[in-house]
Amino acid sequence: MLDASTGPRAVSIAVSYDRDAATAVAEIARQIDTSSCCFLLAFVPGTLDKDGFVAALNTHWPGVPAYGCTTAGQITPKGYETDALLVISFPKQHFRCSTMLISPLKPLSIKQIAADAQKLSMQFQKTANWDRMALTFTDGLSKQEDMLVAALETGLGDMPVFGGSAGDALEFKETSVLHGGQFHTNAALVLLLETDMEFTGLGFDHFLPTHHQMVVTDAIPEERLVLEINGSPAAQEYARLVGVSVEDLSPQVFAENPVLVRNNALYHVRAIQKVQDGGALSFFSAIDDGLLLTLGRGTEILQTLDTELDVKSSLGKKPEFVLGFDCFLRKLEIEQKQLTQHASETLRQRKVVGFNTFGEQHCGVHVNQTFVGVAFFEPRKRNLH
Repeated sequence: MLDASTGPRAVSIAVSYDRDAATAVAEIARQIDTSSCCFLLAFVPGTLDKDGFVAALNTHWPGVPAYGCTTAGQITPKGYETDALLVISFPKQHFRCSTMLISPLKPLSIKQIAADAQKLSMQFQKTANWDRMALTFTDGLSKQEDMLVAALETGLGDMPVFGGSAGDALEFKETSVLHGGQFHTNAALVLLLETDMEFTGLGFDHFLPTHHQMVVTDAIPEERLVLEINGSPAAQEYARLVGVSVEDLSPQVFAENPVLVRNNALYHVRAIQKVQDGGALSFFSAIDDGLLLTLGRGTEILQTLDTELDVKSSLGKKPEFVLGFDCFLRKLEIEQKQLTQHASETLRQRKVVGFNTFGEQHCGVHVNQTFVGVAFFEPRKRNLH
């Protein structure tokens, strides 16, 4: 259990490393008191049996709403983890929520989801002097996040939306969201969160554009598949620009050499998932014929992490905790450079908890290789007890 002197006071956090789902949930249950819990947020490692997890969840907390997703890694109070079950208890003292499950997610109707999101927001009674945001957890293999974010932005108006795409370690076989006491694939969870805590959104990466540009000359947009770049087989041309052979392309190479798409003055990462048979490139984000891509160059990832997480409240206070959605490609790069211990220390100091994603949602855009999060501070009106 967390040391109360160093851990967040606004939420309760519990972690288990047991590989047996029932034992892991029982261990979590001993660490947190849910008597005044508004809801639980669970980040579940891909190695844990999902059926066993939900059975134990419903046994230990039959009346407590539990949400979350499967992950490609976790951020616990120790920093980066791979096989940890992380559960966060949000108390009624500081939080209220309302949720909707979008299932099936594909095919997706922007008009319908926008209308449903607007209805959810209108029916969620406002509390005086409390502020709102939306959190999204999405099947990370659905390829629907781009349209989902657009639909939510239409339906929720100026309400900020932060989210992450579920992972399954790095298997790329099945990713799930947790809602209503069970896991769902081809689905998305939208959680409207109201709080008396001050909060601020975070979103950053560590890449700058280079002079190497590419044009997508043949693509299958609905599959996020690029067949040709600059008129050549996609993998072959990308490998040439990066300076490696096609055979050497890997998640690590993709992590260190992302392609960027310009949106007004900002560049967003369009991360490559893998090389397909025939030399096509599969992406984690929307892609289309004629899209101009720019090869990215990394800056110092640890310095960026520490600087961007150095946020203060309007009263100059440090966060009580930061809920983080951190792309698994960032973690891969950090591991490859043998910087995990240093990165974890920064995450510990900045009180970050959350998970490694297959994609992130922020400012109405679905992105990759980005840290997205929400920093929560003590309420302006009164101190935490």
